[in-house]
Amino acid sequence: MSTTTLDRPPESTQSLAEIWFTRCPVPTATGLAYRLGRLDDAFAPSGIKVRTLQEETGPLRLHHYDHRLPTLVREGGNILAFAARAQNEPTRLVGLTWIEERQTILVRPDSGINSPADLKGKRLALPGWNDHEIASHQRGTSIGRGMSLAGYKGALASVGLTLDDVTLVEIEDRRAPRTEDRDTRGTRLWAIEKLARGELDAVYVKGAAAVDAAKEAGVVVGIDLDKLPEKRFRVNNGTPRPITVHQTLIDEHFDHLVTFLEQTLRTADWARDNVDEVHRILEGETRGSRAAVEEAYGEEFLASLHPDLSDERLALFDLQKTFLWTHGFLERDFDLESWVDRRPLEAAWDRIRNNP
Repeated sequence: MSTTTLDRPPESTQSLAEIWFTRCPVPTATGLAYRLGRLDDAFAPSGIKVRTLQEETGPLRLHHYDHRLPTLVREGGNILAFAARAQNEPTRLVGLTWIEERQTILVRPDSGINSPADLKGKRLALPGWNDHEIASHQRGTSIGRGMSLAGYKGALASVGLTLDDVTLVEIEDRRAPRTEDRDTRGTRLWAIEKLARGELDAVYVKGAAAVDAAKEAGVVVGIDLDKLPEKRFRVNNGTPRPITVHQTLIDEHFDHLVTFLEQTLRTADWARDNVDEVHRILEGETRGSRAAVEEAYGEEFLASLHPDLSDERLALFDLQKTFLWTHGFLERDFDLESWVDRRPLEAAWDRIRNNP
């Protein structure tokens, strides 16, 4: 893939009042930078407020899904990012991370399912298409379905099996509201209770909150997908995880975008030497207990917090695009390379090299 550096666009004379960002409940250097106050400090001299969609309760939150906020830096699951691009939203891909997100397949303790090969002939939960009020967004927002299907596909492929070798049991996609301070996604996206009752043989789940939910339901990890032998078997909604921006942010506020990415990179450096503090922050970021965070995210993930646009990550990302297009999650296919803009991240690295 090409690594040609293009000239940066001229900076707009129009001032920027606020820069938005959004991320999912997973470890990211961006989330850490925000929690540590680094983003606020970096933009304070310019009078720019840094705001996060996760703290909004109104319609602005929807821009995490459609990316129609021009000053938004979106670091989130790739299904929504791909879907927005497939619907012709003018976004650009400026970075990719690879963070193992505790992808597992849960089973009952007496199931005898201990490896991908044991899934053959079993009943696997498949969340249904979500009931979205905007019909054209139904595909790209059916995240539970996409993650589960990709998780099963990767596990089966690792031992030479396919989705034809299992029975996919469609379950209703439920979008129950969150309660208390914990994210109930562990049970609202995944059919853990149906598994516990014996109505299913296996359920794909992801994240620290799901670890807590599994223990509460009395089910166990049968297959740890993070341990599959090759990354291509672990490609899913968050692996690789994209950082995307609106074209307007690149065209009109390039330097501010570079500042944002610079803080992300510097915080990724900091995280390597501050594991305990990172785990403390991740309790809030992932909405999981401290024990679940430490179990889901050890020290290894700290080595891959830095975003990049390497050939390896782009190739894995392209595999995910092909998967989503093949299984009906995208409105249309598109060329991945035309989506990539390497300039902001390269400029951020240049700043760090010039000012260590």
